[in-house]
Formats: sequence, structure tokens, C-alpha cells
Amino acid sequence: MPGTAIRGTLSGVKIYADRFPTAVRQFLTDLLVVAWVYAAVRFALWLHDLVQKLAVPGQKLEGAGGGLADNLAEAGGKVGRVPLVGDELTAPFERAADAARALAEAGRDQQHLVDQLALALAVAVLVFPLGLVLVGWLPLRLRWMRRAGSAAKLAAAPAGRDLLALRALATQPLGRLTRIAPDVAEAWRRGDDATVDALASLELRRLGLRDGR
Repeated sequence: MPGTAIRGTLSGVKIYADRFPTAVRQFLTDLLVVAWVYAAVRFALWLHDLVQKLAVPGQKLEGAGGGLADNLAEAGGKVGRVPLVGDELTAPFERAADAARALAEAGRDQQHLVDQLALALAVAVLVFPLGLVLVGWLPLRLRWMRRAGSAAKLAAAPAGRDLLALRALATQPLGRLTRIAPDVAEAWRRGDDATVDALASLELRRLGLRDGR
């Protein structure tokens, strides 16, 4: 059952609420966050691959320049074996080979620039969606898990229930408090068991937890 699947603890840490509406809302929110992160990563990878296509001219330029340089160097070596004038005939081939190597180097530089641009753009598009998750959703989720785990432990001890009741007095709307007792604060100070239990249950309900009593 979905309600059973999304309720649970991990190493004593409360993962999902006990009450069905709260647990479903948390579960759906977690799914949306996972889908959001997955979509952001997929888009970043797609953008990276798209920008990488700009490196194709550089690859062709590097290949053409390197091949031309090798051919010119080979031709210059052959011409250099001509008696008497070999050195003079070799010089133009060497200069042309150097120019071809410069073209190949320009192709490599262009590819390196495209690689850096693709990486920078991919990281840039991930900053905002991941920032929302890390700064917005994750702290709230961890805070609830911490509070729910502590509340579940406190609910099992009489003194802990008194602390839960005190927190309910400090955080719950006055309308809810007065429905428990007209002078709920005085009843809590007297240690009225029914009032303490009602306040503790109210705080547990706020966190989406069931009162084990």
C-alpha cells in the first residue's frame, strides 16, 4: 500500500510522516524534486553535447593542418636529397609545413575553448535548479526529519510529552489551544494529564505524527 510504503524510519531518523495526507504530500514533493534534478542534469548534458558540436571545425582544421604538415615535411625531406641545391629547395617546404602546423594548433585551441565553454554553460544551467534544492528544499526536509524524530522519541516518555505540550503552547494558534481548555496554560502549569496529553497530541499532529497512546 502507498501509505505503508512511504512511512518509515532509517537508523532512528524519521523519513516520512505517519499521517496519510502529510506523508503523501512529502512523498510527492520528494518525487518532484528528484524529477526536477534529473531534468536539470539531462538539460545540462544536452547543452554540453550541443556546444561540443562547435568543436567539429577545429577537429577538421587540426586534422587537415597536421596532415598537410606531414606531407610537406616528407616532400621537403625528399627534395633535400637533391645534390647542391637541396637545402635551398627545402626551405619553402619547411615554411609551409610550419604554417600548416600553426593551423593544426589553432584547431586544437578552438577545441579547447569549446570544451571550456561547454563545461561552463553546463555548470551555469545547473546552479539555479540545484541551488533551489540545496538551499530551499533540503534544509526544510532535514529540519522536519530532525524535529519529527525528536518528537517521536519525546512522545514515548512522560517528561517528553510535557516538552511537546510546552512547544504546542508556544507555536499553536490560540483558537486551537482554547478548544483544549479555557485556561490551557494554567492547566499545563498544574500538570493536568489530560491537558498535557491533548497539547502533546496537537504538536505531534502538526508534524504529521500519530500519538502512540
